[in-house]
Amino acid sequence: MGFIDKNIVPADDGALIDAYSQSIASAVEAVGPAVSRIERVGGKGGHGSGFAVSPDGLIVTNNHVVDDAKIVRITTPDGSVTEGRVLGRDVDTDIALIRANSGVGAWARLGDSKRLRRGHIAIAIGNPLGFEWTVTAGIVSALGRSMRSASGRLMDDVIQTDAALNPGNSGGPLVSSSGEVIGVNTAVIQGAQSIAFAVASNTANFVVSEILRYGQVRRAFIGIAGDTIELPRRIALEAGTGQGTSVRVRRVEPGGPAERAGLRDGDYILAIDGTPVSGVDDIVRLMGGERIGQNTDLLVFSVAGRIEKRILLPVARS
Repeated sequence: MGFIDKNIVPADDGALIDAYSQSIASAVEAVGPAVSRIERVGGKGGHGSGFAVSPDGLIVTNNHVVDDAKIVRITTPDGSVTEGRVLGRDVDTDIALIRANSGVGAWARLGDSKRLRRGHIAIAIGNPLGFEWTVTAGIVSALGRSMRSASGRLMDDVIQTDAALNPGNSGGPLVSSSGEVIGVNTAVIQGAQSIAFAVASNTANFVVSEILRYGQVRRAFIGIAGDTIELPRRIALEAGTGQGTSVRVRRVEPGGPAERAGLRDGDYILAIDGTPVSGVDDIVRLMGGERIGQNTDLLVFSVAGRIEKRILLPVARS
């Protein structure tokens, strides 16, 4: 029979609310000054949000915010206005990178989205419907979602949140309670309530690195859509890997490299060339341009219930 301590003091609701409020306020104070309003100069009009990721004026936003513009106008929270050049864009992840003509002051750090869990606090900062530097908060509702990008291709490793987003929030940061950027707000479902999406920060970090190095994002294409899911302990032990999550193949594109290698819907991808795969962002990162035309070993737990190896030949993504 259990022992009940009659002297247990119930939590002070006011103290809990104060702690939650302070957590959000601290995160906003850390990241808010790095958030800018982005407006197109020339071409089709439009505006959205963006945030600086370096002290020398590198700004991350959405591809659909800059659209066809080569030059954008950047307004910072202190009222400063400057212009910037679009360094590169990636339609498949809806990420674009801007170089401001002058320093923008504060900057934010891209965190590790792989550490996210459902239920974590998610804070959105942006310029919705012309209301500058608006803050909304909610939770991370789901991880590893896939959705269609403007190119028609599936955009993987998308974070679902219930933080309220509206037109103009696009390109702004999704922030954790620790003040790190965990995603780039990208879309809402019109007509739905409290469903919004952000590109995971690890994917955004990869895209930024590719644009800075090559001016574009080079990708090896394998032809799957997948979801990040929990990996049963027995499978991890059998495969000799230590990760607690993996990628389950949701759809294999007919005639693609994955189908030719024998992958099927429902297979778990455990490792690529010996590197554990614990999420969709790992596949995005590991399938860089250097793998195009190179035999790649995949370790999978197949729908037949066996640990198997597949040899994949990635192709250039058109």
